[in-house]
Amino acid sequence: MGPARRVPSRTDPDIDLTRVNWAHEVAKPWSDAMTHALVENYGPWAAGWRWSHGEGDIDGGPIGSWCCGSHSIATPQQTLDRVVAALCEWRDWLERLVEWFEAYPLDPETVTADRVLWESAARNVILQVADWTGAESGWHGHCQQVLGWFLTYWGVAPETAKNLVGQAVGGRFKSWTAPDTVLADDIAERLVGPLRPEDTRWSPEPGEFPDHLARWLVVRETVPWPEHEVSTDDGPVVPARDGAVEEFRFFDTAVDAARGAGLLAALELVRADAARGAALDFELIRGWQRHVLGTPELPLLRTHPAFAKGGAERYGIGPDTHARLDTCLAQATDGRLSLAARAARAHLDVCFFHPFDDGNARAALLTLLFVLAREGVTLDSVVLIRRFSHRADDPQDALGLCGFVEFHLEQSRASVAQLDG
Repeated sequence: MGPARRVPSRTDPDIDLTRVNWAHEVAKPWSDAMTHALVENYGPWAAGWRWSHGEGDIDGGPIGSWCCGSHSIATPQQTLDRVVAALCEWRDWLERLVEWFEAYPLDPETVTADRVLWESAARNVILQVADWTGAESGWHGHCQQVLGWFLTYWGVAPETAKNLVGQAVGGRFKSWTAPDTVLADDIAERLVGPLRPEDTRWSPEPGEFPDHLARWLVVRETVPWPEHEVSTDDGPVVPARDGAVEEFRFFDTAVDAARGAGLLAALELVRADAARGAALDFELIRGWQRHVLGTPELPLLRTHPAFAKGGAERYGIGPDTHARLDTCLAQATDGRLSLAARAARAHLDVCFFHPFDDGNARAALLTLLFVLAREGVTLDSVVLIRRFSHRADDPQDALGLCGFVEFHLEQSRASVAQLDG
């Protein structure tokens, strides 16, 4: 795996520690890249390998072999040994959870009659999570997640499980405080109490898989995109730190050296195209994507339906897909909307049109950076934009991305003002 060959070092002459925050700008992107590689190689289950005790990379988990990139990255061999140990520890934890879920002879059809058994199983899960996480900082977040897994394991619909857990816990778990048996009993009783046999018969809806591109095109028109407001904050932004360059150097290059080099070359072309006033359309993005994918020829528009998010979303294809994509991208110049809204919407257009057979998330990020670059704006970080996925049929997800762009934009303006001050 790429990150295993490129474990970062504080003594690396290419890393200027007087200008770079080691923990946030080097160690964390490398750890993110390792997560990306582990998930690609072993599957989504591997994503939890960094869920450490207490205030580590991700608060409140059961992992003791890894703390965070800042403290756990040492020599390459020591670092990789810790990654392996943490991954094995996480896998062992998941397998233990299944054993606890099945520790009692539960039958969904007799959940009403056997309520005591169900409550005992839920109480055991709560106490086991508290014990294995040490009930340290944020442990309750993972406990609520595990209780949701417990219910969905036995056939409860995910949304129903989420609501039941939220209502049962009611904010009564606290960091650094293990639940006593009275509290665990009460939460287990409240969790199981409303369950009926029909609640445990959930399965995905039958029928044809929906077209999430079509859903996005409907949602796109209903999102209350923030409007442009003339202010002293308008104008070019050139912070001392180029967030996209740093991201491609420390995250993507750690995943794969060719991937990082391709993105850096594509970014250079993106900014050159923005400087010359190029129109944003599929043909322009194809030019960037050739560097992203490292292909000698320009990549073509896909010809079959595409899937993303582990198959959870499907994007249709038709004779007008190319034209409709270009129409949407052309709206990135709509001055009635804020810059953050225009950049976020163009990003999501590329995500959900999913024009290429590969590399669409990277194409979407480059599109967002192009929209910003046309206004002379460079962000000092793109972490929030890249680390979260967004659903095609949820207007709040679209606004969430817009908020991330606005946050990074405000932070970049503030960093420039601080330098000028």
